[in-house]
Amino acid sequence: MIKKVTPFLMYDHDLGEVLEFYGSVFKELKVISAPKGPDGKVGMATFELYGQEIRAFNGGPYFKFTEAASLFIDCETQEDVDYLWEKLSEGGAESQCGWVKDKFGVSWQIIPVRLMEMIQDPDRAKADRATQAMLKMGKIIIADLEKAFNQE
Repeated sequence: MIKKVTPFLMYDHDLGEVLEFYGSVFKELKVISAPKGPDGKVGMATFELYGQEIRAFNGGPYFKFTEAASLFIDCETQEDVDYLWEKLSEGGAESQCGWVKDKFGVSWQIIPVRLMEMIQDPDRAKADRATQAMLKMGKIIIADLEKAFNQE
């Protein structure tokens, strides 16, 4: 019987450093397990972000993260978007449509809940305007989405 599905991420870093960084960014990081190996480094870990359990392994340089897999963050406010955008892109890379790569190469989608509401609106003209506005953005700006969405 299957009990659950858990994301598994393979880093090329000491996971102690990864957990320290994520702990500085996310208020709701809970480390479940992070044993140190004989070298004093954390090679595998299980942690939880806002209720989502994630397992991690230091797999060395053999595997690289790509945008084909990302972690999606629902943000309630522009302040949340701004904060996460700044923190997660530090030492990483900013991209389009709310995506950033952190300094370890993990892709994150920093997405306001309001964006999802707009692009799923039954009024397709409004939804399309919000989508077109989003496609021109790096960091998502809720006020600019609202302006495009409500334009007549």
